[in-house]
Amino acid sequence: MERGVSAWEAVIGLEVHAQLLTRTKLFCGCSTEFGRPPNSNVCAVCLGLPGSLPVMNRAALALAVRTALALGCNVEKKSIFARKNYFYPDLPKGYQISQYEEPFSTHGLLEVELEGRAPRRVRIRRVHLEEDAGKNLHGVGSDSLVDLNRAGVPLVEIVSEPDLGSSSEASAYLKMLRDILVFAAVNDGNLEEGSFRCDANVSIRPRGAQELGTRAELKNLNSFRFVQRAIDAEISRQIRLVESGGVVEQETRSFDPDTGMTATLRSKEDAHDYRYFPEPDLPPLVIDDALIAEERSKLAELPASLRRRWVTELGLPPPIAATLSSHPATARFFEDARARFNHPLKVANWIVTEVLRSARLHGISGEFAVSPAQVGELLELVESGAISGKQAKEVHAAIEGTKKSPRAVVEERGLRVDRDAGSLEPVCRKLIEEHPKQAAAVRGGKKTVLGFFVGKVMQQTGGSADPKLVSELLEKLLA
Repeated sequence: MERGVSAWEAVIGLEVHAQLLTRTKLFCGCSTEFGRPPNSNVCAVCLGLPGSLPVMNRAALALAVRTALALGCNVEKKSIFARKNYFYPDLPKGYQISQYEEPFSTHGLLEVELEGRAPRRVRIRRVHLEEDAGKNLHGVGSDSLVDLNRAGVPLVEIVSEPDLGSSSEASAYLKMLRDILVFAAVNDGNLEEGSFRCDANVSIRPRGAQELGTRAELKNLNSFRFVQRAIDAEISRQIRLVESGGVVEQETRSFDPDTGMTATLRSKEDAHDYRYFPEPDLPPLVIDDALIAEERSKLAELPASLRRRWVTELGLPPPIAATLSSHPATARFFEDARARFNHPLKVANWIVTEVLRSARLHGISGEFAVSPAQVGELLELVESGAISGKQAKEVHAAIEGTKKSPRAVVEERGLRVDRDAGSLEPVCRKLIEEHPKQAAAVRGGKKTVLGFFVGKVMQQTGGSADPKLVSELLEKLLA
């Protein structure tokens, strides 16, 4: 858990690896499809066979540029690929093609929204392109196996400055970053499949000090909850260690969600340990103005901007605006439905309470059981008084998964609002007689109890009564 006021403060920086939504790998034509049989998406290039040469995937470069623009980064016109040398079974070439001294993008900024607190400004040091490694599979009988389907898949690594001070800030930053990448249509945000992964650099220092402490890197955190738990566990470990006279070592650590503790994986390498040098098989990466302009034009409005606009211009409550801007498909649905029925709050409430219950959201796409046009027509029927709110829910259920018009369903079922005071007044009188305590409360000035009777009348009439007329009748009878 997060500590209160103490002698120590945490300093946290995050490195996020996000897989770009391309059909093929970064330097070859192999598929990036997830879930294929092991070692079926491979070729001479991603296996690192002698004589094979990498060729840059332009689609990956375009998505990388769009990522940098979405994060407010500077896009460098010229950058260099480098070889990051280390030996591990899932790295068939013995090196990873990445960027080091001259990345294609630097100096971005995110303002992270924190509930009840001022936004936290988090600087982004760099965004660079690199290829993914394969995957080691342990515990297959007595063996460890290697699946190289993922080797060569295009990634952007997004490196923040150590500007975060708690696990909750780190989690909020990650959620905001994922939302931006999904809205920009460059990443599907899927933590379970490993297409959005996080490493956290965690250190502590005396509160108010300027010098950074020795950091430990927490590897491959694959859920927002685990990020928070792992960071809190590591902060506590480092504080206990230092206060008992120990010294924090620079190392890479893992997090075990079952024990809630971090453990040493290996001593942390510095840049010189990887023996970076320019990739001899690839020329400098040149990004022209035309590509930057093209990718800027493809950027949709991002979640934070949508929320601000919907709250200030449309009057949506912040929680509802946050829900509607949590996925690009939901945001598009709201805007499309609002274009057909221009009552933003009523549209928003209907989507949150009815539409999203059956929605299926995955990656950057979404499936809805009704269309924006159907929702607009249904709410127009309620607004005009043709049907009641309760009847609207019945119609909504009837049109789910169909192309039926709400108006046609209303006609088929003979739905209408009962505005006959003569038929509704006996119902009201009977309910008042059956509930004398509530009647006395209304007569005693508790007007809010009137809603109890309105609800009962709506139940009795199957939702067909006109609520406004019912309220007027009840007020007259209870006067």
